[in-house]
Amino acid sequence: MKIIDSIVTQAAGIAAVRRDIHAHPELCFQEVRTADVVAQKLTEWGIPIHRGMGTTGVVGIIKNGTSSRAIGLRADMDALPMQEFNTFEHASQHAGKMHACGHDGHTAMLLAAGQHFAKNRNFDGTVYLIFQPAEEGGGGAREMIKDGLFEKFPMDAVFGMHNWPGTQVGKFAASTGPVMASSNEFKITIRGKGGHAALPHNGIDPVPVACQMVQAFQTIISRNK
Repeated sequence: MKIIDSIVTQAAGIAAVRRDIHAHPELCFQEVRTADVVAQKLTEWGIPIHRGMGTTGVVGIIKNGTSSRAIGLRADMDALPMQEFNTFEHASQHAGKMHACGHDGHTAMLLAAGQHFAKNRNFDGTVYLIFQPAEEGGGGAREMIKDGLFEKFPMDAVFGMHNWPGTQVGKFAASTGPVMASSNEFKITIRGKGGHAALPHNGIDPVPVACQMVQAFQTIISRNK
């Protein structure tokens, strides 16, 4: 895939934005500064914005021509509750918070797309730039939808992507069906039964039961299909 020349020329500026966001990570639904950076850049490029969906979400609107067709391009903005130990200049300035999953890059890439489409409106329809909060377990997409994202901004399709370190620059990888892992939470209660240390057979010790369960859980995916 050939990288568009006009995007190459704006690479340094977008990289600077990405490093700024990386240095100021914000957790789910707390992406106030990040949303401000996004809104400021979109406004600078003459892109109308809508703020507040899903608490800190930002939507940019780029229109051209007369077609009613519309697509959405989506990126997530939140960081993870992790300590960063990198020593480069743009390392996290906030203890216990880090852009370890690359959402700083996602945000910067969508800004780059917005800047490109604002300058090169060689399409007929509308491009919506969706900057989503709280992807890391916070359900930010759901909250934006609850706040009327698709009622206010009807779209024929929405496209998103995730960085993949090691993939050659200029290439996208795609697959039918789910591509990346997700997680769910559940709770298990193990109820023991007290007893005398000299008579363990009369009680139920929950500790070895829990240990056995932890080991068994690890085989569910790796040993069973």
